[in-house]
Order: sequence, then structure tokens, then C-alpha cells
Amino acid sequence: MSQRQIIQVFEQYQKARMQFVQTVADLASRPQNIEILHNAGVMSMLRPLMLDVVPSIQQTAALALGRLADHSDDLAEAVVKEDILPQLVHSLSLQNRFYKKAAAYVLRAVAKHSPELSQSVVASGGVDALVLCLEEFDPGVKEAAAWALGYIARHNALLAQSVVDAGAVPLLVMCLLEPELALKRIAASTLSDISKHTPELAQTVVDNGAIAHLAQMILNPDAKLKRQVFSALSQISKHSVSLAELVIEAEIFPAAVACLRDPDEYVKKNVTTLMREVVQHTPELSQVIVNCGGMAAVIDYLGNCSGNLRLPGIMMLGYVAAHSENLAMAVILSKGVPQLALCLSEESDHTMKAATVWSIGQIGHHTPEHARAVATANLLPKLLELYMDASSSEDLQAKCKKALKSILQKCTYLPGLEPLLYDAPSNILKHVVCQFSKVLPHDSKARRLFVTSGGLKKVQEIQAEPGSPLQEHINAINSCFPEEIVRYYSPGYSEVLLERLENYQPA
Repeated sequence: MSQRQIIQVFEQYQKARMQFVQTVADLASRPQNIEILHNAGVMSMLRPLMLDVVPSIQQTAALALGRLADHSDDLAEAVVKEDILPQLVHSLSLQNRFYKKAAAYVLRAVAKHSPELSQSVVASGGVDALVLCLEEFDPGVKEAAAWALGYIARHNALLAQSVVDAGAVPLLVMCLLEPELALKRIAASTLSDISKHTPELAQTVVDNGAIAHLAQMILNPDAKLKRQVFSALSQISKHSVSLAELVIEAEIFPAAVACLRDPDEYVKKNVTTLMREVVQHTPELSQVIVNCGGMAAVIDYLGNCSGNLRLPGIMMLGYVAAHSENLAMAVILSKGVPQLALCLSEESDHTMKAATVWSIGQIGHHTPEHARAVATANLLPKLLELYMDASSSEDLQAKCKKALKSILQKCTYLPGLEPLLYDAPSNILKHVVCQFSKVLPHDSKARRLFVTSGGLKKVQEIQAEPGSPLQEHINAINSCFPEEIVRYYSPGYSEVLLERLENYQPA
């Protein structure tokens, strides 16, 4: 065989290898082909091609593996079992930027599925290799590495700590200063994934100067970047008063409030989440958000969105109201109660309803004035209805019961209480009747209305255990009225009168 023929054979072999990996990579991009490729044993065929002498074949083989691993945890597990990760990690430091991006994609695709698979990436030395990639000149390599590190860090504190220990945080903060938007987004996202687990991890992110750089990007026109920036600031703020104060001190408010008018719904949701995380800590931090117009803006926002997007705003109002009478009154004066009533009627998800009920309870439990604001919105019968509905979740029923009891114990607005006389079970009814027994002795107009509306008649029909608190409250109500009126509205009194009529002999 001539030299030329030998060269042709090698060229054909190279061409066949290239054609094979490209075809597999293309097929792997369509989900319907994945299972067939796996069953055909494509993993073991791709493994030797990861070490091919031709760089483009190596890169395409890595791309194909990444697509397969990305599809399911079973296929990611198969990549681990084929012992491909150590090979990838070893090659990361040796190959060109195209290979590095493809290799980082494989590590990300494996890590995303579970903490166990992420741990396999860590055990193979993947984290250290990815951190080295953050020092590369090419922004695409940095982006691929940051993305993979984010998928590792998001699972739990231990994995996030391994990312921190490898020295990723200062390099990720530096990535925020790069001009490429995609790299800024991924860096912010990964810092968010690291910060979310513990105060110590969040503090590490803060100590590397992340807050100042994140704060500078909140008015960036790119919506996807703003989503990640507000997410990271939220994850930092949630852990402690001191971390929330550091975020406030970066002077992101009231500029952040303006982002509640952003066209992107997830920017708005993440801004609201940030405010929720800040206000939960102290009355002082809540007051900062109220003073910069944050609460009023969130109430408006609740009227312009639906579903899960409402949840952080609903909870934010509850946290603000929980701190003090004054802050709860600020929620009321900003028309927060009618907005929460609307959320309660419009949302079908029980988790959403439970959060709304909790916030209503935080507003209404302070004073009679607060309770009246809830009662005049006709929310007490709604809370009772949800409490008694057998289809309501256990958590929703528990929150309704707690909110009802705490609001009822302060409520002196009798028209709001009266509907509950007819439907409430005894454990709620005793609180309703108790409030009537407190108000009626001191209010003659209320006593007259109580008779004409049928309230007194209903009270006489209540079956109460002798000597029980409920019976004592009924006795206290009855003592507010002349004996003959009480008797007149008692069950069976009409029969007594008819009997007397039958036995009556005219003179």
C-alpha cells in the first residue's frame, strides 16, 4: 500500500469519527432520540473520542455527552459510571477554549440533577478546574464555568461551601465587572445560589464586595440581569438584620421600588421578594421600605399580577403589619386590606390562600380599629368559610382558625361579627359571642340593632353546655335586655303563647 493510500485511510477514519460525533451531537439535541442513543451504548463509544487527537472531535464528543447528561439524571449517572468526569477535568486545563466550554457544559449537565451527582463532580476535582476557568481571558469560558459552579452550589450548603473553598467568590465578583451581559447574569445567579444557604456563606459573598457591584446594576436595562441581581440581594438579605442593613446601606432604595414598574414580571417578583426579606427582620427596616414608597407600590403590584407572582407581596404586607400597630395601620391606610381580599377571592391555590389569610391575621389582631378594617372588608365570613371547607388544606384551615381567633378577640364592629353567629362552630362561636357580650352592655343603638336584625333570636337558639364560657357569654348578652324580650325570642315561646291563648277565658 502506497503512502498516499495510507494517508487516505487515516483521512477517511478521521472524517468518519467527525461525522459520527457530529451526528450523535445533533441527534442528542432532540429529546425523542435520547433513549435510543443510550440503549445503543453511545456513552462508551463517545468516551474514547474525548481523548481524540483532533480537538474538534474532542469538543463535539463533549457537547454530545453534555446533551445526553442534561436530559435526565439516569443519563448523568451513566456519564459518572463511565468514569468520564476525571478525564474531562484533566483535559480542562490542557485544551483550548472551545473544549473548555464543552467540558464545563458536561459538568453542569451532570451537577444539575441532584446533590449526589454534584458531589461526583466535586470528587472528580471539577470545582477546582472550573474555578481555574474563571481566570481565563475568554468570557465564554468564564460564563460556562460560572454556570456549572452555580448548579453545584444551589443544592445545599456543603456543596456551596466547596465552591467557596475553591476560591470562586472573588472571581465571580470580578465577573460582575466584565462588559458581557451573559457573564454578568450567570455570575450574579451563582452568587445568589451560594448566598441562599447560610448566613456564613452570604457573609463570604458580602465580604468580597458583591453588594456594591450588584447595587450598581439594578437600573441596567437588561431584564434578565436585573432578575439575577435582585435574587442575589434577596438571598443575602434574608439571613440576618446585619446583612439586610448592609443591603439597605448600599442605597438601592428607592431605585429598586421603581423596578416594580418594569415590564418583566420576574424582575417585579424579585424586587418584591427582596422587600419581603428586608422587612421581615425589624420594625425599623420595615419603616425604611414604607418611607420610600415600597409598600404602596407592592399593593399596586398585587392588583396587576396573579398566581405565584403575588406570593412575596402578600407575605411582605404580613411581615410589615406584624411588627407594630402603626405599621399595620400603614398597610390599612394604603388600601392593603381590600387588595388582600381580592387576592383571597381570585386565587385558587391553597398555599397562596394560606399566605393571604396569615397576612390578614397580622393586620387585624392589633386593636379594635385594625380588626374593624378586616371586618368591613367582609373577610371574617370568608375566613370562616375556608376554615370549615373540608377541601381546604390542613395548613389553610389552621391559619384561618388562628387568624379568626386573633381578629375576633379585638373586633368590636358588630355588623361584621353578626354573620358568624349563624355558621360558626362552637370553638369559633364562643369568641364571636364573647365580643357581643363586651359591646352590648355599653351601646344602646347596638342593642336595638341586635334585636331587629335577628341576632338576639339566634343567640337564644345556640346550644351551649351549662357553665361553659359560651353559656356565660350568652347569659351576659341576655342580661342586656328586658326579660320579656329574651323570653319572646327564645325557642318555643310562640307555642307557650298559643297555649296561653287556648287556655284564656275572656271575662
